[in-house]
Amino acid sequence: MAQPRPAGVLARAIGAVHRTAFGLPKGGRRYTVERAVPVLTRDGAQLLTDLYLPVGEAHGTVLIRSPYGRGLPESLFHGRAFAERGYQVVVQSVRGTGGSTGAFRPIAQETADSQDAVAWLREQAWFTGRLATLGGSYLGWTQWALLQDPPPELRAAVVLVGPHDFARAIRGTGSVALADFLGWSTTVQARGPRAMLAARRRVDAALREPTPEAAAVKALGPDHPWFTDWLAHPDLEDPFWTGYDASAALTATRIPVLLIGGWHDVFVDQTLEQYRRLDADVALTIGPWTHLDTAFKSSRVTDPEALAWFDEHLAGAPSRRPAPVRIHVTGAGQWRSMPSWPPKTEQRVLGLTSTGGLGAESNSGTVEFTYDPADPTPSVGGRHMSAKAGRQDNSALEARDDVVTFTSAPLDTPLEVLGAPSVHLRITTGTTPDVFVRLCEVDERGRSWNVTEVFTRLTTTDAPVTLSLGTCAHRFAPGRRLRLQISGGAHPRFARNPEPCHYTISCEGSHLTLPVAAL
Repeated sequence: MAQPRPAGVLARAIGAVHRTAFGLPKGGRRYTVERAVPVLTRDGAQLLTDLYLPVGEAHGTVLIRSPYGRGLPESLFHGRAFAERGYQVVVQSVRGTGGSTGAFRPIAQETADSQDAVAWLREQAWFTGRLATLGGSYLGWTQWALLQDPPPELRAAVVLVGPHDFARAIRGTGSVALADFLGWSTTVQARGPRAMLAARRRVDAALREPTPEAAAVKALGPDHPWFTDWLAHPDLEDPFWTGYDASAALTATRIPVLLIGGWHDVFVDQTLEQYRRLDADVALTIGPWTHLDTAFKSSRVTDPEALAWFDEHLAGAPSRRPAPVRIHVTGAGQWRSMPSWPPKTEQRVLGLTSTGGLGAESNSGTVEFTYDPADPTPSVGGRHMSAKAGRQDNSALEARDDVVTFTSAPLDTPLEVLGAPSVHLRITTGTTPDVFVRLCEVDERGRSWNVTEVFTRLTTTDAPVTLSLGTCAHRFAPGRRLRLQISGGAHPRFARNPEPCHYTISCEGSHLTLPVAAL
């Protein structure tokens, strides 16, 4: 076991640069670093853990559990930065990663292991007894796993883009979130640029395979059985998924929780569900970020907010938060503080026309298109985990024969959509279809920028369907047009439907409903 070492001059200098670049409050506390401390679990696995301990009395202890190693950026952004400000920071590699022993069986393994990590903390003479948790994405999931049975020492949590229900994230649409979770499964244990590049190339080749099963074989081989298990259990009521759903945490949690998400994050609607359902002191920040943005790009906002949250709820400092909710309104480029979310809005209904219009009234015509699994409709931007997520120009996608669009006239006045739009479609198909619906903003140059969307595999071929698009906060400027985009797939983001399908949309009665703010 390595001995604790005081942070040196170089580390303190790097910390000062980091503080300036990311707007952190002044630190200055001296601290020690102890690396690769083995933490024993109930079944004998050793979870390697790095400790950042301030010299003297600490405000509290922050637990971070990760499958992505204990080095950069976690060691600097949270280990050193928070230790300089008086917090004991415990960064742990989850089972089967970063040198920790045991087989890596992602997601389901964290419920027991998170409790064992806290049990180990209780035995340490330096432990403050005032515990907080921190982390994003999978690191957020490890918090929800723990919060199903919150330990008495827990005082606060900061969860960034962290789902509480991985089962729904993987299979909740009726299809498989193929690109996200095959890509993640292939790269999660790759270490170093060369290994990451090789994994990315395998995934790119695998996503061209005709079925998810074939893609898994090409990308993963026999070394990652969990993805095969995900494919083999399509029913979310199957007991297999029990360990992937920590929804119980939303009713068990009573501690203060800061939730941070991004409008282009794959898990943003789960973040908003957490905000609605938690019966606790809960705050919410949603920025204009993708999932990957929250690993670095968002840190100038998110790290000071996390420190302020811990200062308030562990160190007893006054609140520095102006309001419980902070929302970035895309299109307007504005941050807004609010008492709650969503704000009061009124419904505006726009009908579909057979000539591709979107306006006050629909007409009695129909619009048709055909989906071909041999040439599946591609995915462009949107709410997923890859580097190509987020706001993208959809013009080339919308020129395809298997995509139909309905576009409004240019706006005379600004229009703010704050909440979840919905679409009601009278749609008929010959087989059980997939439906992808997206709301876009068309600029003066004719470029079509995605705002929000929904994908689902329908269980009926001829009944009207109402779909809720993802929640958004977006201002459409004067001169811009609204566009509703409809297709039969978004591959490889979602696994392709193996059956060809012809779609007929009856415009009469089909409409888009927008939650519109008064301006």
